[in-house]
Amino acid sequence: MRSTFPVFDPASPQAESIRDLFVDVLFVSAGIFVIVAGLIVVALYRYRSHERIPSQDFGSHKRELAWMVGPVIIVLWIGAISAKLILTLNALPTHYAQAGETTSENQVDVIVTGHQWWWEVEYVGTGIRSANEIHIPTGKRLRVELRSDDVIHCFWVAQLTRKMDAIPGMSNYVWLEANAPGVYQGRCAEYCGTQHAWMNFLVIAHPQEEFEAWVDRESGSVEAPTEELAVAGQELFMKLTCSQCHAISGTIAKEDFAPDLTHFASRKEIGAGAIANNSKNLRTWLENPQAIKPGCKMPNFKLRDDQLDQLTAYLETLK
Repeated sequence: MRSTFPVFDPASPQAESIRDLFVDVLFVSAGIFVIVAGLIVVALYRYRSHERIPSQDFGSHKRELAWMVGPVIIVLWIGAISAKLILTLNALPTHYAQAGETTSENQVDVIVTGHQWWWEVEYVGTGIRSANEIHIPTGKRLRVELRSDDVIHCFWVAQLTRKMDAIPGMSNYVWLEANAPGVYQGRCAEYCGTQHAWMNFLVIAHPQEEFEAWVDRESGSVEAPTEELAVAGQELFMKLTCSQCHAISGTIAKEDFAPDLTHFASRKEIGAGAIANNSKNLRTWLENPQAIKPGCKMPNFKLRDDQLDQLTAYLETLK
């Protein structure tokens, strides 16, 4: 469930902790602003005439200490609650602790890789690969490894977890958890090129049984099409350069340069959030991806109308 102000509508313990810290610091800062602004207004009013000069009090150690102690206490307090937040965000989940596990680099649940401009998603130990959608069970904290294939990206789901950079040549990690089923908006929060604004993703949280059913469905290959137009579309897909970029489980298309399309028709969006995934939009995307997302890696293949109809029919069978 998307929120207009997701930062103020947390849906996980981590996001709640971040919201609480933000609100605490906001109120303290607002209080300081009111005090300082109020003193300035009083001074401007009382001493608006150049004939009236405020009394000078240089060298008063007591007053200097008094003015110093307050800010020091505030800074120490903010440091303490910030440290508590970091401990909360990095805390070992119960299901890890009960199993006596540690968070070594090999123990991750999901690997997310940033590309210009889409997100590759791999579910460790399942063989499932997807793009721009992360499916998770509710009430369970998953460890996500973040990578980048080109430039620095930033993974951020405001309602669920903190921001974390995806950096080429190294891995970063975040915990991902949702309190309740729903669809949560994720974004790239680091400018990464022309289509940075359309590098979005969705986190879809399911009840445990529904998530297990989703895993079973995604683990299997898609069925071969039987309808004539879709069959022709599959043949065209394998004949053109589509199969040299995209992978589809159970077919000869194995390359992973571009998003895996195995269960493409079940996804909610096309182009990392650029347009909704429906027949009309899919055909428009195939006709000229550059018209929708200029600079994306998929070129305009100048397909004929009959080819567009065939490819659209085939891709819609990939559920």
